[in-house]
Amino acid sequence: MTKYIRHPAVLCALLLVALLVNAVRVQVFAARGFDDNPANRRSAIARYERPRGDILVGRERITGSRDTGEQLRYERTYRDGPLWAPVTGFSSQVYGTTYLEHAADPLLSGTDPLLTPFPLWNELTRRLTPGGDVVTTLDAAAQRAAFSGLRGRKGAVAAVDPSTGRILALVSTPSYDPAELSGNAAATGRAWARLNGDPDKPMLNRAIRQTYPPGSTFKVVTAAAALDAGVVTDLDAPTRSPVPYTLPGTTTALTNEGDGCEDAPVREAFEWSCNTVFAKLGVEVGVARMAATARAFGFNEGGLRVPFAVARSTFDTSVDRAQLALSSIGQYNTRATPLQMAMVSAAVADDGLLRRPYLVERTTTDDGNTVGTPGARSARQVMSPGTAMRMRELMEDVVTEGTGGNAAVPGAVVGGKTGTAQHGVGNSGTPYAWFVSWAQGERDVRPRVAVAVVVEDASAVRGEITGGGVAAPIARAVMEAVLRAPDR
Repeated sequence: MTKYIRHPAVLCALLLVALLVNAVRVQVFAARGFDDNPANRRSAIARYERPRGDILVGRERITGSRDTGEQLRYERTYRDGPLWAPVTGFSSQVYGTTYLEHAADPLLSGTDPLLTPFPLWNELTRRLTPGGDVVTTLDAAAQRAAFSGLRGRKGAVAAVDPSTGRILALVSTPSYDPAELSGNAAATGRAWARLNGDPDKPMLNRAIRQTYPPGSTFKVVTAAAALDAGVVTDLDAPTRSPVPYTLPGTTTALTNEGDGCEDAPVREAFEWSCNTVFAKLGVEVGVARMAATARAFGFNEGGLRVPFAVARSTFDTSVDRAQLALSSIGQYNTRATPLQMAMVSAAVADDGLLRRPYLVERTTTDDGNTVGTPGARSARQVMSPGTAMRMRELMEDVVTEGTGGNAAVPGAVVGGKTGTAQHGVGNSGTPYAWFVSWAQGERDVRPRVAVAVVVEDASAVRGEITGGGVAAPIARAVMEAVLRAPDR
């Protein structure tokens, strides 16, 4: 009788062990596969059953969470959505996340192990950790000034603090309200289709993801290269530049928008943006040294994140001398993001040092305890301090004596460079208006802000589009907003 009991008992024990082994396999080894299965809604339900952490500008929360009472309970909300969309991106129950919402998603959603001292225990007990917060480097007044200045026209503004790399403004227009994409109703799908089908591309962040020919604003790079290479030693010496300038090896004649550029010194040529002088200078510097200077400023360098990815700005290194001449005035294949051109201006303002830009000041738990800070930011010497000093002179002259008078800020020292970039087949497209600048308040020891503005205004009269007339007033408004704020 014992044998008949023992055999079933052993069999039951084996079945119990098999069940336990399978439970361990499912819960430990196969759990991630089940979690990632699109048919499993448990992870989605868990993701939205608590409020999401917030994104802050100063002490202002520009995001929030709304309790819908539905299965996917909490839905993302945005304050002044179109103003901040190029920074926040969207967090959608259907379409995922973009920009800062994506880059900081583990922290905002509460899954970052740094938010809790016992992450393994929380995982085993399924305890929900509240989402953390992201405090940005943005200056609210500067952001609003840039957004207001663009007035819905296609364009972008990037502003940075030259001495730290902190991004103070990042604006792209036309914009959109990311709250339209937060939920999962039919209206969300309609908004997605409308935004993606809009030819003006409101979801494109033109400040970091769109590259443009920088036009004459690139002459800042060319002038720095010429000074560092010793091609130019005296800013006021004649340059022996003909008008028109025949591109090397061709019969193509390059001209200027205005008069007085023949044999003009670099100082006057920079003030009045003489194409002939700077095209010739670029050829004299040579492709190797021009490319090296451009790369030092950040061109042809991929992998920049702020923390989301920035499009690569380019300076073509496989050019002949004629193409180099055009590249040196920001045409041909030279392309840059507005953030890249703000970095160019910042390097001039900070004695030739270029600091990597960043957007996140710190991350915190939901009750304000600091989780992380950006720490020391890397910097590199783009040009010699002496060259940077002379470049600041040139940029100041543009504002006080040349084409950038509309950027002048009373009581402040302002340096700038205008640009009107041609594009399209045979330069048939409506030109882009550019302005890059920096500003130092009367009580400041060093410049407080560097700005880049680009405006694509297809409705404007072609002959009236200039960087000084269209883009400089926007830069001035941004600089004034930063200078009015207490130094921090």
